[in-house]
Amino acid sequence: MKNTIQRLYKSDLFKDFFENEKSSGLVLIACTIISLFLANSFFSEQYLHIWHIKIANESFEYWINDGLMTIFFLLIGLELEREIYLGELSNIKEALLPIFGALGGMFVPAGLYLLFNYGTITHSGAGIPMATDIAFALGVLSLLGNRVPLSLKIFLTALAVIDDLGAILVIAIFYTNTIFWGNLAIALGILLFLFVLNRMKVHKFTPYIIGGIIMWYFMLNSGIHATITGVLLAFVIPFGDGSKKTISYKLQHYLHKPVAFIILPVFALANTAIVLGSDIIDSLSLNYSIGIMLGLIIGKPLGIALFSFIAVSIGLCKLPNDLNWKTIISVGFLGGIGFTMSIFVTLLAFDDHHIINNAKFIILISSLVAGCTGFLFLKQNLKPNDGSI
Repeated sequence: MKNTIQRLYKSDLFKDFFENEKSSGLVLIACTIISLFLANSFFSEQYLHIWHIKIANESFEYWINDGLMTIFFLLIGLELEREIYLGELSNIKEALLPIFGALGGMFVPAGLYLLFNYGTITHSGAGIPMATDIAFALGVLSLLGNRVPLSLKIFLTALAVIDDLGAILVIAIFYTNTIFWGNLAIALGILLFLFVLNRMKVHKFTPYIIGGIIMWYFMLNSGIHATITGVLLAFVIPFGDGSKKTISYKLQHYLHKPVAFIILPVFALANTAIVLGSDIIDSLSLNYSIGIMLGLIIGKPLGIALFSFIAVSIGLCKLPNDLNWKTIISVGFLGGIGFTMSIFVTLLAFDDHHIINNAKFIILISSLVAGCTGFLFLKQNLKPNDGSI
């Protein structure tokens, strides 16, 4: 039964996920260009004002980042859960390659960032180059068509999902200042209640959605970033056998398109409204800028390839037959496309608006360089018609 579902996962659901993500990447590019243009046009003041309109005493941008992005993290959690039960992470031997790759893709970029920023006021930005944007990375990979082996697509997807989990843990541990224990206890109590419903085999959407909304409210007021609620909720929603009849499968399927074509584009519009001042070029030489650039452009491919090589060399896992180290290094550059997650961490890492603005610009430039480099390397190293889907 499990093998049958695995084949279903690696065909129908994986193809659906891959198609949505690659299309979303193209939409995100368009939204970024539009947002940058409007933020630096004659309509700049009016455009920027949109994101600061107050709704319930908070800005529109705030509700996007703390509200809508919770749904994005819910989808990430559901994808991670499916990977663990039925996907690349269900077999520990196969899972170790993307796990080690992801660990290297987090530790090495963070280390390079701290090399230039340790002990400074911007050291808190170490989490920025640790992240990978799944939509953009798969979007670039899709441009190579059927030359891309299925194993490479699965490797990059699994690596990016693990990477996002790492970013979530970093947010929860390192970007929490003050904890309000009463609200946190209520949020965790609701989580426990939903877990009990899961074990009692309650397979209805309503209690989990209502419970998730209430849990989000108390998590929002606990001091821990509210988006963590999305991931926690994903793991208490019944997974069952993972078939199309389960609510986990249905919810993941329902969320793909709204997240890919509404939530992430709106996030991109709101958070790439960057006013390019006269000093924007000078900002490239600042310590945090150098740390972000080196982390995403050099640290990502270096860390992914190095840790993967170590794991294979000591016999913990093996490299798929249709991959080689050139393709692993090449796809490592795609891991350097930080964008959504890197910008998200930037908003948590810094308080100074000027630093946030510059950091976003550096992330865009670095992601562009990393993405183009990865594309060119893969185009050179992949054989024609090497893919399977």
